[in-house]
Amino acid sequence: MHTLDSQAADALAAAMRERDLAGRIRLIEAELPGRLVFTTSLGIEDQVLTHAIALAKGRTEIVTLDTGRLFPETYDVWAETESAYGIRIRAYVPEREAEERFVADEGINGFRHSVAARQACCGFRKVEPLGRALAGARGWLTGLRAGQSANRAATPLASFDAERNLIKLNPLADWSREDVDRFVRDNYVPYNALHDRGFPSIGCAPCTRAVRVGEPERAGRWWWEQEEKKECGLHIGRPEASVQPGREAAAFEPDTSRNLEMAR
Repeated sequence: MHTLDSQAADALAAAMRERDLAGRIRLIEAELPGRLVFTTSLGIEDQVLTHAIALAKGRTEIVTLDTGRLFPETYDVWAETESAYGIRIRAYVPEREAEERFVADEGINGFRHSVAARQACCGFRKVEPLGRALAGARGWLTGLRAGQSANRAATPLASFDAERNLIKLNPLADWSREDVDRFVRDNYVPYNALHDRGFPSIGCAPCTRAVRVGEPERAGRWWWEQEEKKECGLHIGRPEASVQPGREAAAFEPDTSRNLEMAR
């Protein structure tokens, strides 16, 4: 595949549809010459992809965005994954000056003061490092699934990202959470211990809580914001969220992770 455009992405998506996960990884590497980058959050879907990519022993790079505010359990599964597959997961970290300036202006947990502040925090901790991680890439692999949230319901197997001039690939787009859990169990894939404590989606520690029974998978992410607006900007561009009146968070939230009815 020499041309990167929507037509090429649609053709690749159609070809991926008929293949299993290992076949999808092989197809991507065969059809997309040049740099391929998989950005893992070390969540359970991304662990499935790490397993498939590591066993394929191809040329897809596995990288992660180390925001500096991750859970200890996330660092634990990172180390466990490197040991299990004999790989290194390259870390991209926030620029020092941007982090220092934000903390000086807003405070250490200043992302809770307003949606704009939270988006700014996601911007220097995630979006800017992602830009460096994807520089020069022709393909970007993610663990997005259509069933994760309403925002992601239309997630395709492949699409053209005009802003970054690459093909964005979501090999698990048509998988259910049950498919993911079954694959992890059947293939002994290491996963974050927080998934067994009611955290189906795991991001930065201050911005993630366990979900209650019946809540959507991503309800615990930025839980003080409106449900339909909650994204960090990595996958749908810079969000335009707003806080519901009367639900503005304090600078320091109380610990809400205790005494919750766990979803799992």
